[in-house]
Amino acid sequence: MTVSRREQVLSYAVLGAFAILALYPILSIVLLALHRRSDLVTGFAIPDHLSFDTFREAWNLGGFSSGLRNSLIVAAAVSLATAVLSTLAGYAFGTMRFRGSNALFYVLLIGLIFPYEATVIPLYYVFRDVGLTDSLWALILPQIGLSVPFGTFWMRAFFRSTPGALVEASRLDGASSFATLVRVLLPQAWPAITTMVVLVFMWTWNEFLLALVMIQSDSLRTAPLDLAIFAGTNRYSDPTLTAAAAVLVALPIVLVYVFLQRSFIRGMFAGSVKE
Repeated sequence: MTVSRREQVLSYAVLGAFAILALYPILSIVLLALHRRSDLVTGFAIPDHLSFDTFREAWNLGGFSSGLRNSLIVAAAVSLATAVLSTLAGYAFGTMRFRGSNALFYVLLIGLIFPYEATVIPLYYVFRDVGLTDSLWALILPQIGLSVPFGTFWMRAFFRSTPGALVEASRLDGASSFATLVRVLLPQAWPAITTMVVLVFMWTWNEFLLALVMIQSDSLRTAPLDLAIFAGTNRYSDPTLTAAAAVLVALPIVLVYVFLQRSFIRGMFAGSVKE
């Protein structure tokens, strides 16, 4: 019991230390945003008077409404398309055996290790030739291609961990492959799909380089691109405005995680126990 208690205390101490390291910069940015411009803030400081005027001013000056809307459209479209395509591909690779399946899967996994930064410039010229630059499609299509390899790998691991007796019993009852997926496996796969959607949504929302290269119109800029331009203008004149703008841009991701945290945590452990 003494050793077990020591291990438990040590585990909580390590987790607490890492939690502090992770939360300190977030809290410092939030507290800075709650200060007024006249306050002399040199580090982690709690404001004397809570004021949300900085958020209102940053919202009005930065025009983040269009950027947040564009980011929401892009992230939602990429997440939805990735969920559908990755679930179908993961189901095929995880439960079916066909000629060349292993080789095709490894070819697909190249998308996980290939640096997408090397493809941004060629993509720009390809999209320019077909007239897709300076549009949201120039952000949606490449990020679907970037997310599907990860999603397929994720869902394949889940489907391979499900009991094979479920699939065999469904097929013995005369169900087609698609019916087996929809009626038998999909209800169990929701936690894994939710976790994948949250991760893809977060990665897509934070994407900056692709938007910087593809987008020229102010009305089509995404929230991270708006934040970068706004921060470059106000970083030294008023750091509280920059902090408030950063909180506004990060807030949607926090809300998505808060609402889906139960499914996210269940999905992280999906497939960890295999019969």
